[in-house]
Amino acid sequence: MPITPPNTTSGLRRSIGIWRASAMVAGIIIGASIFVQPSEILLAVPNGRAAIAVWLGAGLLTLIGALVIAELASAWPASGGVYVYLKRAFSPAVGFLWGWAMFWTMHTGIIAIIAMIFARYAATFVPVGPTGTKVMAIVAMIVLSAVNYRGVRHGSAVQVTLTLVKVMALVLIIGMAFLLGDPAAPATAPALATGAVTADGIVMALIAGLFAYGGWHMVSYTAEETVDPTRTIPKALMIGTLTVTVLYVLANAAYLHALGMERVAASTRVAAELADAVLGPAGGRVVSALVMLSALGAMNGVILAGPRVYQAMAVDGLLFKWAAGLHPAFGTPHRAIALQAAWAAVLIATGTYRALFTRVVYTEWIFFALLAVALFTLRRRHDYSPRYRVWGYPVLPALFIVSSAVIVINQIIRTPAEAATGLGIVLIGLPIYYVWVRRPTRSA
Repeated sequence: MPITPPNTTSGLRRSIGIWRASAMVAGIIIGASIFVQPSEILLAVPNGRAAIAVWLGAGLLTLIGALVIAELASAWPASGGVYVYLKRAFSPAVGFLWGWAMFWTMHTGIIAIIAMIFARYAATFVPVGPTGTKVMAIVAMIVLSAVNYRGVRHGSAVQVTLTLVKVMALVLIIGMAFLLGDPAAPATAPALATGAVTADGIVMALIAGLFAYGGWHMVSYTAEETVDPTRTIPKALMIGTLTVTVLYVLANAAYLHALGMERVAASTRVAAELADAVLGPAGGRVVSALVMLSALGAMNGVILAGPRVYQAMAVDGLLFKWAAGLHPAFGTPHRAIALQAAWAAVLIATGTYRALFTRVVYTEWIFFALLAVALFTLRRRHDYSPRYRVWGYPVLPALFIVSSAVIVINQIIRTPAEAATGLGIVLIGLPIYYVWVRRPTRSA
């Protein structure tokens, strides 16, 4: 196999084409949630059509966010994605806060969560205790980290394979529900079917839906390993988010068709219940295998993306310089990959990931809102020349800003203590940033 020539400016090798980039977008978004908990949206909006509309609306809002990222990526196709955009649009301090929250909580936390989901479902085939589950999660995470350590070509190839499996699994579930499901059997929930839909319920449902679409921005982290990134990344974001939106809407319609609203609203493992209803007792094990594969695909994409941010921060002197190193043979940010794997392993082993992640995850929407705000100021700068511009500007970016603000405000109102703790964890990075940049040397 020929060795991909390195990027002449950074040493990173361009191995990610349009289909691998699209697979990365879709593969990261499609995690375990679509197989497990569509009930959250139905409980918030107890009406089938309204619930489907929420899934569609959340997908369209995600697409708007993806279009914002697409414009910024076409202007600054540099490794690090969101970190780079925040740094250049506002200041290095804002970019540092994103990377700070990513490493300690948001990114490594989601790796730990996905790894544990994989291990818990794997335990249905290989029963182990709590310690064994953690060990299994750590091993899975390390194996995928090793794959990405060997090269972005390997990591993105694994991503394509696992994404195809996940898409096929969703298509299979949708097909089983509509072809083999009995729509008359579950039609026993008229109260849920006619439940009142409130504005507060719609907001809560949209927030739950948007989190199910999470991870769409991560393809931007690998811009310097992407072929023709100013064209490829915008196309991949649109292909990936639209594909996921269609699959999510159809999957939820399938759940409702085959199980009815009462069972879907009450279920925390809706895909398994659908498989049990259609395939019998073996159905749950089939879905467990699908969730495992889906978790592996999502985890691989997250593992692939994150180290590019830490490597970019190290190049800028905002992290230990040794973390900027690229492997001489594989051309990967191998030290950043190892650093990420080490901290994710600590979070898994100690079980602290869930508390950290749930407190901090809402804060990423502050940064997303800032990215959309940046478009309004950047378009007046003479040095800003994106190859792609958001369709529907300024209405769509403004809508995204409002949506992001609603998520943040809702979190603060509903859980003020948790929200304050999460925001505090992020903001503690500010004094650390100012101390760090004033150091006489940052090489160790």
